[in-house]
Amino acid sequence: MAFSTWLGLLAICCLGAMSPGPSLAMVLRHTLSGGRLHGVVCAWAHSIGIGVYALVTLLGLAVVLEKSPIIFNAIAVVGALYLAWMGFQALQSKGGMEQKLQSGEPSSLLQAARDGLAISLFNPKILLFFLALFSQFVIAAETLTGQTLIVLTPLVVDGLWYTIIAVVLSHGPVLSRLRDKAAIIDKLSGVVLILLAVRVIINLF
Repeated sequence: MAFSTWLGLLAICCLGAMSPGPSLAMVLRHTLSGGRLHGVVCAWAHSIGIGVYALVTLLGLAVVLEKSPIIFNAIAVVGALYLAWMGFQALQSKGGMEQKLQSGEPSSLLQAARDGLAISLFNPKILLFFLALFSQFVIAAETLTGQTLIVLTPLVVDGLWYTIIAVVLSHGPVLSRLRDKAAIIDKLSGVVLILLAVRVIINLF
């Protein structure tokens, strides 16, 4: 893979990672509820899902999904239902995340990892992103090094971006201010996830 081609890949991955959406909302929620470590765990679990999509694209399975609407629609529906479920969980959060912490309710690293991975694997928009923009770079990856870069570049970029988000948001004064608005942020996160789920279902029909 030519260096200029890799720079193009890097630029697209950066733009994709920095685009605000449910992934950002999920990292924010876990950073507020559990602190920096939970946010970072959520971030890198999310990046693993991104890496899985990159590997799928590299292996050519993305083309199979594109040519099989039934498979794609099934993935989209399952993803939408899971996003909606996470959204309702956020809306039903009693009193916001700050109150959970004050009451001593534990915040699980496993849950942070699970939600981070799920929000990437079950978000059809990410699959469409790889189908529309990412597949072109697979053709340019003729060597093992190029193929490795195809998988690692989006994974690392995504993980680093959301790690930065988690670190910045977990800074003492910032985290304190955000936790004052934790209940509102929880509800907004839930609304974003549910709206995305509804949009996915609408686009299928």
